[in-house]
Order: sequence, then structure tokens, then C-alpha cells
Amino acid sequence: MAERASDRLLRMLGMITYLDRHEGVSVENIAAHFGVTTSQVMSDIDTLWVTGTPGYYPHDLIDFDAASYEQGVVRLTESRGMTRPLRLGAREAVALVAALRALDAALGSAMDPERAAVLRSALGKLTAATGDAAAAVDVRLAVDAAPDVAVAVATALREGRRLHLRYVNAADITTERDVDPIRLATDDERSYLLAWCLLVDGERLFRIDRVLEAHVLDEPSLDHQVSDRAHLFAPGPEGELVTLHLTSRARWVAETAPVDAVRNHDDGSFEIDLRIVQESWLRHLVLQVADDVLDVRPRRVAEEVATSARAALRAYGELAESGV
Repeated sequence: MAERASDRLLRMLGMITYLDRHEGVSVENIAAHFGVTTSQVMSDIDTLWVTGTPGYYPHDLIDFDAASYEQGVVRLTESRGMTRPLRLGAREAVALVAALRALDAALGSAMDPERAAVLRSALGKLTAATGDAAAAVDVRLAVDAAPDVAVAVATALREGRRLHLRYVNAADITTERDVDPIRLATDDERSYLLAWCLLVDGERLFRIDRVLEAHVLDEPSLDHQVSDRAHLFAPGPEGELVTLHLTSRARWVAETAPVDAVRNHDDGSFEIDLRIVQESWLRHLVLQVADDVLDVRPRRVAEEVATSARAALRAYGELAESGV
């Protein structure tokens, strides 16, 4: 699955700090530390090497020891100030206090003790440093779930108990299943429950706003080993491989959809490969960016999307004729 640009940016910023604290680290060790391949590490280093402060002359750029790099060892020689302690203005500090308080109020009870302790420790220190300005902050984090669902999920996570869910997926199919909750995960837009689903005997991500009902069961949840990237949605290899060729205006699709690969073209257009589990989701995506679609492969998929579009247009035509 191709990663988001924002995820790569966070990793590269972390990489600078990591290399500043460790004098000469092998590419293999960096890859193991950040959970990526050695080729990805080298790509990140190559990008950082041409990154810097305005001016962008050689002395303005982040720099590494070239001789060490040729031997497979990365040694940071110039960070361009990226490793200096962060200094927050009053407005920035208050915004961070507000975010931490909202997170603690909405999800603190569902966190494991270690994470909750880190959150509250950071909140306490930042509140003390901010002073009187922090006292005026009172916010609530909007969790995209029905209140009873949010309470049930938080209770099950806190008490280590199994959940019974009634869940509707992207294809509007409703199922009921028992799950062992593992943790909550969020991205820029949604909240998810990572759980071990007894129906399929495997790890699954459940979008919280699609949980219709959640009931805490008497049975304790069991411990399950899940992958480090289990909180990221990625269709399995059993999904059909579909390729979309899009104009540059639809670049957001590569940043938000769970794509397998991205290929850029000289004219600014690009191709993405996706593993499709729910065809209804693909039809919705293609229709959403219809003006920017240059090609869809295999041809069968393009024809099915076109059929759906024509059916929708016919429905609008009938409504217009009826005067509704």
C-alpha cells in the first residue's frame, strides 16, 4: 500500500532527530527502527539531502556525510535547525492544551494505562507552562459515533471485555459479530476500532460511525497478536487489481485511498493501482472524480461504472419529467 505524503513527512522529520542523537547508523538499522524497507530509507535520505531553508544553496540544505553513506551508514552533519527544541507561542500552547484535554475527555478512559499516563503527564506539564491562558480552555472532542456505541467501546477497552457489534460496511451490508477490542485508531477524518473478529478469525478495522449497535459481553477479551500496521486499512491480495489513470487535479485520491502503487507521468497525470474488495466503493470513487478520469483498467470495470452513471442520469431525467 502506498503511504500518504503526510506519513512520510512525519517519518523524515523523526529521522532527522533520530540521526542527530545517534552518530552514524546503518541503513538496515534505520529501516528496522522506522519499520520501512532499506530502499525507502535511502529514498527518504535522498529527499532530505535536497531539503533545507529558503535560499536552497548548498549551505542552506540538510547534509549528510557522503563517504559514510556510500558504505551504507548514515551520518547527519547539518540539520539546519530541525533538532532545536520546539518553542511554542501562547496561541500554539493553548491550542495544544485544548487538543490534549479533548483527547483525554473523549478517549482517555479507553487508553491503556501507559498511554493514558503519558497523555496526562504531557497535559499537566503543558498546562503549568501555559499559565492562566490554559484555564479558559474548555473543549469537547466530537467522536463520530452514537453515544451508546462510544460508551460501550470505551468500557470494553477499559475492562478488557468482548463486544457484540451490529455493523454496516461500505456496501450497505449489515452483519453481527463478536470481537475482542484491541485499541482505537484515528486518521485525519475518521475513528476506527481495531479488533479481533471472531467471525473471520482475524484482525479487522471497524469504522466507528458504521457501528449500529455495540454491547459489552460478560466474556473477557483474549490477547491477539496483530501487525504493527494493523491500524491502517489495506485490502488483502484477494481483491481485484484495478488501475486508474487520473489528471493531476485528482492527486488527492493517491493521498487518501488505500493504493498499492502510484506511477507519475511527465504530463502531470498519474496512475494508481488499487485492490478492490467492494465494487460499490470503486464505483463511488470513480464517479466522484469522473471529470479527471483518463482511463480505467480492466475495461470491464470502466463499463460497469459507465452503466451506473447512465442509470443515475436516467433517474434524474425521470424526476425532472415528473416535476419532483
